[in-house]
Amino acid sequence: MDIKSITPVELMNLYAEVLIELNQRKVVRTYNSPVGDYAEWLVSEKLGYTLEQNSQKGYDAFDPKTGFRYQIKSRWERGAISVQSRELNVIRNYEDIQFDYLIIVIFDSNFGVKEAYMLPHDTIKPYAKYSKHQNGYLLVAKGAVLIDHRTKNIADLLR
Repeated sequence: MDIKSITPVELMNLYAEVLIELNQRKVVRTYNSPVGDYAEWLVSEKLGYTLEQNSQKGYDAFDPKTGFRYQIKSRWERGAISVQSRELNVIRNYEDIQFDYLIIVIFDSNFGVKEAYMLPHDTIKPYAKYSKHQNGYLLVAKGAVLIDHRTKNIADLLR
């Protein structure tokens, strides 16, 4: 099948079939864009963490050995790197300390792990910007936050 020759409706149907299959294989947990679910699954598989239920507030996985909680954010780079391509989804309820570490996974255009980082909770606020509109902190996975001495590069662990 040449993907370029099929109609948009056929592409959407193929996308739906792929999401259903990924869901049945437990690679993704929702029918939203699979990028976030894929990152969560990949981190849990490679690092031995346990995924929380989708309804769990504040974190996505925990380490059964240490009890540490992890919020996992991801981006899929499909072109030039920009602030928008590196801005993570909003981090809400930061002051409640609902997670111990933030894991950031940046995928390349073919879903290979391009970059991945683990940041302690208290590393985030100095680099994030509070958004009243989104009621949370916005962090751009670029620049100083990635070279902070508390930030750990974990890309090799996820490849």
